[in-house]
Amino acid sequence: MLLPIPDLLGADDVAYILEQLGAAEWVDGRATAGAQSREMKRNTQLPENSPVAKALGDRILDALAQNSLFISAALPLRIFPPLFNKYEGGGAFDAHVDNAIRGVPGTPVRLRTDLSATLFLTEPDSYDGGELLIETPFGAQEVKLPAGSMVLYPSSSLHRVAPVTRGARIASFFWMQSMIRSSDDRAMLFDLDQSIQALSREKGLNDPLVLNLSAVYHNMIRRLAET
Repeated sequence: MLLPIPDLLGADDVAYILEQLGAAEWVDGRATAGAQSREMKRNTQLPENSPVAKALGDRILDALAQNSLFISAALPLRIFPPLFNKYEGGGAFDAHVDNAIRGVPGTPVRLRTDLSATLFLTEPDSYDGGELLIETPFGAQEVKLPAGSMVLYPSSSLHRVAPVTRGARIASFFWMQSMIRSSDDRAMLFDLDQSIQALSREKGLNDPLVLNLSAVYHNMIRRLAET
C-alpha cells in the first residue's frame, strides 16, 4: 500500500524545522546506506547522533502519534528515529530496496523495516526533479508532495529519488515495524478501519452496526498482532 499522509506538519512546524536544518552541519549521506546501495546514493544528511536531528525527530514522532490516518495504516510497533536528508546539484538515489533490519544507534533495539516514510519539507515548486519513484504492481508511482506531507510505502518496494537539477529537496525519512507483519493483513485492517470511521460519522459511535464492526476489527488485531 502506497499512502499519502497530507499535512502531517503545519506550516509553522515546517518553517521551524527548516530554520534549524539551515544552521545544522550536513555530512555525506552514504553513512546510513547498506553495502549495495552506498554507491547509488548521492546526497547529504544530518548525522544520526546529531542533537538537532534528535530534537526535530521527536517533533515528528509527536505529530505521528496524533495522526489517525498514519496509525490506521501503519499500526506501528517501533519507529526508527527520523533522519533528514538533502538532495541538490544533481544529487539522486538510484533504484534500491531498504535494508530489512535496522538497529537504532546507541541502543540494543533492532526493528524489521515493514514500512518506509518520506516526509517532504520543501515545497515542490522550489526544486526541479527529486521525485520519489516507487515501483508497484501497476508500474512506477511518482511522488512529490507539498511541504509537511508524507508518503508511506512498503520497505520491500524498489524505489529511487530522481536527480535534483534546481534548488534543494529536503526531507525526513524513517522506517517502522508494524504490529501486523503481513502487508495484505495491514491493508485489509486499514480498509475496515476507514469504513468503520465513515460509518460512525454517519450513524454515530453507539450504532449497533458500528459497535459490532469495531469489535471485529479489534479482535482481528488481537489475533494478528505481534508485540
